[in-house]
Amino acid sequence: MNTKLEIILFVLDGISVFLILLGAVWVVITEKRLKRFFLGKKAKDLEDTIVILENEIAKLNKAKDNTEKEIAIINTKLKKSIRGLETIRFNPFPDQGSNQSFAVGMLNEEGDGLVISSLYSRDRMSVFAKPVKNGKSDYELSNEEKKALEKAEVK
Repeated sequence: MNTKLEIILFVLDGISVFLILLGAVWVVITEKRLKRFFLGKKAKDLEDTIVILENEIAKLNKAKDNTEKEIAIINTKLKKSIRGLETIRFNPFPDQGSNQSFAVGMLNEEGDGLVISSLYSRDRMSVFAKPVKNGKSDYELSNEEKKALEKAEVK
């Protein structure tokens, strides 16, 4: 019986030694992976990694601030650009030709812009440009010009 007990103890000792070695290998591999993950190639230790990360975060915050400023500038410019555009074709002289005359309304978000109209007849063609401020013009607008501006209004 002593021999059987000694064999069992010997087998258990062998298994425990094997498990200890396996655990040590696992610890070494895990440590290498963690160092590679946290430290990267540039840093020598965890403190260097934290400093590098802080610098990178500062750069990202500065880039974000610059991007936000640029977006604000673009939005300001966009409000002043022509956003609404509408063309109305019409025939001012029913006894002559077809819908060769037109009115084009162009407005930005603030209702500023212009209306360009053309009157076509067999004898001549006239072109008119009228400035628009806040959706209204200091010059008298024809029905077609008013309609073009209404349809060009940015909503």
